[in-house]
Parts: sequence; structure tokens; C-alpha cells
Amino acid sequence: MLSFRDVSLRRGGQVLFSGVGFTVHAGQKVGLTGANGAGKSSLFALIRGELSSDSGEIELPAGITLAHVAQETPPDPRPALDYVLDGDPELRTLEAAIARAETGDGTALGELHLRMAAIDGYAAPARAARLLVGLGFAAGDERKPVASFSGGWRMRLNLARALMCRSDLLLLDEPTNHLDLDAVIWLEQWLLSYPGTLLLISHDRDFLDHVVGVIAHIERGAVRLYTGNYSAFEHARAEQLAGQQAAFEKQQRDIKHMQAFVERFRYKASKARQAQSRLKALERLETIAPAHVDSPFSFAFRPPLKLPQPLLVLDGVAAGYGERRVLDGLRLTITPGDRIALLGANGAGKSTLIKLLAGELAPQAGELHGANDLAVGYFAQHQLEQLDAGATALTHLQRIDPRGREQQQRNFLGSFNFDGDMLTRPVGTFSGGEKARLVLALLMHARPNLLLLDEPTNHLDLDMRHALTLALQDYAGALIVVAHDRHLLRMTADDLLLVDGGKVTPWDGDLDDYARWLASGRRDAVAATPSATSPERQREKQRRQQGALLRAQLKPLRDAVRTAEAALEDAERQRVAIVARLAEPAIYEPAQKDELKRALAEKARIAQMHTAAETAWLEHAAALEQAEREVVA
Repeated sequence: MLSFRDVSLRRGGQVLFSGVGFTVHAGQKVGLTGANGAGKSSLFALIRGELSSDSGEIELPAGITLAHVAQETPPDPRPALDYVLDGDPELRTLEAAIARAETGDGTALGELHLRMAAIDGYAAPARAARLLVGLGFAAGDERKPVASFSGGWRMRLNLARALMCRSDLLLLDEPTNHLDLDAVIWLEQWLLSYPGTLLLISHDRDFLDHVVGVIAHIERGAVRLYTGNYSAFEHARAEQLAGQQAAFEKQQRDIKHMQAFVERFRYKASKARQAQSRLKALERLETIAPAHVDSPFSFAFRPPLKLPQPLLVLDGVAAGYGERRVLDGLRLTITPGDRIALLGANGAGKSTLIKLLAGELAPQAGELHGANDLAVGYFAQHQLEQLDAGATALTHLQRIDPRGREQQQRNFLGSFNFDGDMLTRPVGTFSGGEKARLVLALLMHARPNLLLLDEPTNHLDLDMRHALTLALQDYAGALIVVAHDRHLLRMTADDLLLVDGGKVTPWDGDLDDYARWLASGRRDAVAATPSATSPERQREKQRRQQGALLRAQLKPLRDAVRTAEAALEDAERQRVAIVARLAEPAIYEPAQKDELKRALAEKARIAQMHTAAETAWLEHAAALEQAEREVVA
């Protein structure tokens, strides 16, 4: 179906590929992966003929029908259904020919109708309508003009148009970026039944795992094919990296961190289906971590300054816009340590609930009580647009932390891969992924105790998503997240809430149950889920509250261990420095007698400080270990 033979490509002085050769066979579904800037989209442009290679050949069969998603959508006044139908060029050609032949030769008209029936053209409007419904459009949207839709919904129209094409080769570049979870699950099933050849760029691990059977990974100017899905690729790459000593050392640190977290969670997990599902997901972390040892991202949430109990209480709250009520009768208590993911169809009210909790939307009825020390960290896509385009990343951080030391601020931003000229470039030149990283960095620096994430993974690559997942594991506050990335949800959420029909109810299954529920079309199944007052739900709530209380009790001990570790490291640095000073021959010269006395006195002082720091660290570590054993018991 597709062959690259010794292909090289240079863009802007940078070599993206050099001597690349690989073959994709008909019917294969291939995931194209690699770091941002590695050349994934440029490879697609080569296949489409929009770029020419510097050397080598790209071979495609003659007469192939290729489909891809357009990145721009003109303000078309026609209905959305007509726009999607344009994705089938043969259909439109036959329709025009039939219209011209209506007043001509009856034999020719009959042949055209036969051809139309052969391509199932008369069912095309129904097929287009099903695509729109699957991608989240509401009934009646198919009649609305394209120009009336927002940018994100226009991208869905472009995706529907590409799927409408009866293609031999389908190129999809981040198709899930503008979709919600329901639409992602639908698209996944559609692609599994797609009979043609698929090349897919995606940073959604679960999506890749379920759809593709081959991974083409771009790294250091080469493209290498791996048989299997993305998880299989991670295992293979981890084995390769383990042979490199520097990578191996970082790999072991990541695995140790993952194992420690899994063990802590193991003893606190109930036998609830969701808890067991998450435990299995957590155990996979230690095999995933090695594949990301060379990631440029390594960061953590700074601990919240305070963790009041509870953080937020909603009692009979209603919310909406103007006279339109979206949510009603909300009763929800949020405490430190809660990990909640919101499920539900597009438009059901997930973002409305997030805005309500963030204080961007006032309740229409009921009472919402926030703790005095509530500190909300809110991530949403509109915040990317609110960044100051003319300011730098460093300037943005200095505005919220004017008293901070510049070097510490530079180091903090460096953990998000903002270094070198990235620190001094205007934010307006950043890509969508870079803007998202900056907003997350600013949010983390603010030390919130309630974290609200509304589709945080849009535009983030796999390494950044992995780093964010790890950071959320150790976050001490409460987390509420809306995301179409099921891997992130599995790794971070203990509880699932379904937003449906204006209500918010506990979802008692896991994400796989949710996918099956969507596939069965059982929208009325909400009534069958256990109520919030059932004994099982009450026990689950008590378990979460007890877990949050225990985490709060252990926090001072963990903080003390970290402080003691820092003091011990500082004492060790001073000890090494003074030993090096005393090893210099010049200090023993007669003229340096006074300097030698001062150095020896300093050495004695540092030795005392080192001993005290080591003793404090041992005591705090022992106290924490004892407390954790008591928690497990």
C-alpha cells in the first residue's frame, strides 16, 4: 500500500528524516509516534504530496483514494450534512451527472442510477447523519450552516467529512483532540471496522492500544516499525533503553516510585470494581515508566499550603446559563484526597459543573460552601487563549510570583522543558502544546488544594501526559477531571461520576463498563446504578474520607522527612567542600595559619551539623515508617 525507500527530508535547516525506509501493507492500522517536532505531520505531508523529499522515493498504488482531515474550515453557509457529504467525491460526481442527464438519454441515466446504487449512494445522507451523531452532534445540527459552529465543532465536521470518504488510505492526525470521551469511544469502534489502511498520529495511549497493530516510531531521524499496539512498543523500547546505563539508572528510580505508590494504594483499596480496575492500571506504571526515561519533563505539584476539611460542599445546587438550567439538585462534598473523574455525553454539563466549582458560574439555586482556605487551580482550554501573547513564559511566572528568585523560577520552568530561548520567546509564538504546558506550570506553581482539569491533555504529547500522570499521583489536594484520555483517568481517578439528564450520580462500574454502556445505547441505565445513599456507596464514601484523613495525618511526617533530607544534603555538600579545602597543600603554609584554624573550626561545626541532620532524618523517617505501618494495619 505504501513504501518509503531511502527518504530524506530537511525542514528549515533541520534534518527530520535521513535514509528512511519502511513498508505499510494494505489493511494495516499503523500508529505513528515520536516527540513533538520529530516530523510526524511532515511525514503525512509527504504522503499527501504537499511536501517533496530531498531524496528517495515514496510509492503509492495508482488510483488510490486517500482521505485526511483538513485543518481549516471555511465559513461555509451550507448545512453541515451537505458539507460532510462532500467527503465522498464519487458520490458528488454521480449526483451532478444524474442532474445533467435528467433531460437527456434515458439509457445513460439508468446506468448512472445503477452506479449510484452500487456505491450505496442513496443511503449516503443517512450514513453522514450517523457519522455526525457518533461524533457528538445533536439532532438537528445537521441542518445548521457550517459557519454557525465553533472551531472545535468545525474540526469534528472535518473529521466526519474524512470518514465519509470511501478511502483506501486514511491519514488521521490527532483526531481525538477536539472530541469528548463518548465520541472517542465511538471513533475507536468505527476505525476498528474500517476496511482500508490507516495511519494514525495520536497521543492517546488507550486509543492507540485499541486501534493499531503496528507502531512506526520516529526518533533521531529514523523510522522504526514495531509489531503490536502502543503498550507492546513501550515494552520493546524499555528493553532497548535498559541497556543504556544512564537511562537505566533513571529507569530504576521511576520504577521504585511507581512500586511505592502501587503498594500504598494496594492496602487502601476496597473490593469495589473501580478500585480494582485502577489497581491493575497502577501496576502497569512500572512497565510504562522505562519507555519514558528520556522524557524532557520531570515535575511535581508543590504541596498545598493548607488542606481544610471539607474543601467544598454543594447542597441542592442548580446551575445553568440564563434561564436554561443544565444541572439540578447537586449534592456533593469534596475533601482533600478525593480523585473524581466526570463522565457523560457532550453537552450533559461536565464543563458546567467544573465552572461552578471553579467559581466562574454562580449557582441558580441551592447553596455552595467553600472553605476559607480554599485555593482552586483551574485548567481549561480557554485559558490558553488568555495568555499574554507578547509576554514570555518567565514573565508569566514572575507576574504570579513577583518575590521569587529568578534562577529558581527558571529551574521550575525548565522541568516543563522551557529553557534556552523558550524562556525569552513571546508566548504568541508557542504551539498549542507549549501553551498548555505553560498553563499547567503556572497552575502547579500556585499550590492549589482543589484541582479542576477540563481536558488537560489536549495538545500534550505522550511524554508530557506521562509526566502529568506521575505528578497527579502525589498531589495532596482534591482532583476533579474531565478528559477523553482514558489512561489518565484510570491512573488518577478513584471515583467516577456520571453527568446525565441534569443529574450527577455515582458510576459504579469502571471505564470499560462505561464504554459497553455507551455501545448498548442504554441511556436509561442511570436509574439502575446504586444511589448515593445505598449502604455500599456509604461505605465507599467513608473509605475515601478515612483515606483523606490518614493522608492529612501523614502529611506533617512526610514534610518533616523532606525537610530533614534537604538539611542533610546541604550538610553533606558543606562537608565535601570543607574536606576539599583542607586537602589543598597551600592552606598548611605558615602564612595561612589563621585560615587553617578557621577551616578546622568550620569542619568541626559542619560535622556537628551533619550529625544533627542525619539524626533528625533517621528519627523522622522512622516515625513516618511506623505511621505508615499503622495505616496499613
